[in-house]
Amino acid sequence: MNGFGLALSLARRELRGGAAGFRVLVACLFLGVATVAAIGSLSQALLEGLARDGRALLGGDIDLRLVHREAGEAEASWLNERHLVSQTAQMRTMLRPDEGQDQLLVELKSVDDLYPLYGKVEFLPPGELSEALAEKDGRWGVLVESGVLARLGLAPGDHVRIGEAQFRIAGELRREPDRLTRGLTFGPGVMVSRRALDAAGLLQPGSLVRFHYRLKLDEGVGIAQAREELDDAFPEAGWRITDARRASPRVSRFLERVRLYLILVGLSALLIGGLGVGNATRAYLATKTTTIATLKCLGASARLIFATYLLQVMALALPAVVGGTIFGALVPFGLDFFLGDALGWRGAPGPYLSPLGMAGIFGFLVAATFALWPLLEGLAVSPASLFRSHLVPTHFRPGFRGRVTLLLLGLALAVLALIGAGDIRIGGVFVFGALIALVLFHYAGKATSAWAKRGGARRYPLLRLARTNLHRPGAATGTVLLSLGLGLTLLSAIVLIEANLDRQLNQVLPEKAPSFYFIDIPKNEGENFEQLIEAFPGVEDLQRVPILRGRISAINGKRPEDLVIPKHVGWVFRGDRGLTWTAEPVRGAELTAGDWWPEDYSGPPLVSLDDEVGRALGIGPGDSLTINLLGRDFTTEIANLRKIEWEGLSINFIMIFSPGLLENAPQTQLATLRIPENKEADLERRIAERFPMVSAVRVREALAEVTSLMGRIALAVKMVAGVALFTGALVLIGAVGADQQRRSYDSVVLKVLGATRGHLLAAHLLEQGLLTLISAVIAAALGTFAAYLVLVKVLHSSFVFLPLPLLTTLLVAGGLTLVFGFAATFRSLGKRPARFLRNH
Repeated sequence: MNGFGLALSLARRELRGGAAGFRVLVACLFLGVATVAAIGSLSQALLEGLARDGRALLGGDIDLRLVHREAGEAEASWLNERHLVSQTAQMRTMLRPDEGQDQLLVELKSVDDLYPLYGKVEFLPPGELSEALAEKDGRWGVLVESGVLARLGLAPGDHVRIGEAQFRIAGELRREPDRLTRGLTFGPGVMVSRRALDAAGLLQPGSLVRFHYRLKLDEGVGIAQAREELDDAFPEAGWRITDARRASPRVSRFLERVRLYLILVGLSALLIGGLGVGNATRAYLATKTTTIATLKCLGASARLIFATYLLQVMALALPAVVGGTIFGALVPFGLDFFLGDALGWRGAPGPYLSPLGMAGIFGFLVAATFALWPLLEGLAVSPASLFRSHLVPTHFRPGFRGRVTLLLLGLALAVLALIGAGDIRIGGVFVFGALIALVLFHYAGKATSAWAKRGGARRYPLLRLARTNLHRPGAATGTVLLSLGLGLTLLSAIVLIEANLDRQLNQVLPEKAPSFYFIDIPKNEGENFEQLIEAFPGVEDLQRVPILRGRISAINGKRPEDLVIPKHVGWVFRGDRGLTWTAEPVRGAELTAGDWWPEDYSGPPLVSLDDEVGRALGIGPGDSLTINLLGRDFTTEIANLRKIEWEGLSINFIMIFSPGLLENAPQTQLATLRIPENKEADLERRIAERFPMVSAVRVREALAEVTSLMGRIALAVKMVAGVALFTGALVLIGAVGADQQRRSYDSVVLKVLGATRGHLLAAHLLEQGLLTLISAVIAAALGTFAAYLVLVKVLHSSFVFLPLPLLTTLLVAGGLTLVFGFAATFRSLGKRPARFLRNH
């Protein structure tokens, strides 16, 4: 029989006795692999669902979006000659019942007779869309979402007013195929016909209206070909093109970002589980010391023994990894049950090999990496040392081959983490952070053992016994610190990030933010609007500026598509941005480069650019920006870079222009103000009566929507972090279980010398309490630093150290780990001396 066959035979014989010592290994691997596989499969199912239903979600094969203006005659004629075209228009406006003074900001969409090209509009009571939106008895039909009915106390058949037109509620809008194209919404949706929109008089020059042209391509015409033809025919049209291959880039980016953070947390749980693998392997080998020593005495080679026990570890890791991947593969099938139509589309459940394969490979690599050290340690020492290992500690350093193998396995884990993250920069930070944390907690374990050796606490026998347990031969001090420390670090960082974001949304922003945003103020009504506001009691900090929208089409003559744009400023180039102009310096503006133009400036157009964008792109004063406004390109010179504080939600613009370029363009005005909450409704009604075209956005309600979304994301992250902490608790149980025989021996000796079970339990609680305290202190520092990096460097937000949520979290988590540790050691400390001594 060859060496591998003999090792396999020995491994099978060893496993016939059961695998009770590997329960923690199986549990840790299963939890970690299942978490990573479930997150990857779930996100893939959602993205595949987006791609599968791309046409219906987009409303066509291709969507052309224009802001402020409709397609010109030449553009419309060209499109209609080649494709079936459906036009919609979307904007925000106010809806008011005919009776009463209430009103509501809504997301209005007008549709033509061809809408929808794909999919179907669902509403109650059901019927034909054209009949529901038709004019009857001088009132146009309107479909409204349930939020309109609930908040205004309306029902189908009631009458409402939008702009200058009267409407009857024809039904409750339940589903529209292109719901995701709305983008960020501040109110429930309503749907009217295009003719009704014209009757309402809402299409004023400069109004913030998003016109969508959905194209249904002829058979044989591919999306890529159609896009190329559009670019060739109208290279400067200024429309944003989206196709059914990626119907909602905004949603896709959001899902990718959430997936990224959840995957990193899941990988952390799997790494913590690796410590459980190491503990379980060490504990199992501790029960086999006599067998290993005997085999060595009989001439068995170290390679044979190593292969025998490595095969056992991997054989037991196999069901854990397979079970975890199967669980992860099944998770997407629960999408429809739990989410239904809440997302606006349905996922595409199925086994996705990429995330499942990554989770499985990662699981096996973790098992092999963390099992390798205890295997090398247990098999490299001499038989004599093994026989007396329970009394004399063994000191082990792997040989050259062992070190190289560990290094290669570690590099493989790092590379796989980078691939799994999908973002080299963030994945690299995770790998580097995990390495730093492992090193810090490793040396913290050594320092703790060294401190415990110094003695002390002679007046307190229980404390002295607890300290002795921290440095005695085979003590799991380092392992416990690693497992608890990593789990608590992860939880600390998540809690601090969430607490800071919650503070921003619920405390800082409400204090600094204005009460209202008023949009679509007609240019010729600006002065009258301001006079009404100034006459209203309680109004403070009124700001009113002109606004229109445009997009950056070139930087120093180069198109954004031809430049390498850092991800954190990529949003500036996606779609249109708000623009304004002023002669006087912006209030509170902090210039970081260049100078402001004179108040009487009348030269070539200049622009003040956000400092963060300028630094990210490496541009500044003297460089040029080309802006596309209403389909025409204008080139401006950067005059200065300006630092923007976004936290107050006051009026701010990425680009502010000098006078002379934008004044004659179709435009509206934007205003913000502050007013006591009890007067908001009265002011809103007064504005609606005098300026029915103006839409009011209550900042308080918008923040509540954002807070609700952030809360749901935070819950998902906390659930995954909870898996990591639970895995850490399992590692603690495994560490205690690995030392169960030694603890039983010590407890029996101490009981013979007069100690009670209560004394031993108290000493153990002190020991675990010291380890938990040290872990918590280090984890608090590391978690705080990690939270700072994420908030300031990644999310570009502010960071404030919040001790209360951090301390609360660490106390609760630390208390739970103490309970787990107590449960694991309770049995070993309860051995009866007589029975134990008879059996040993």
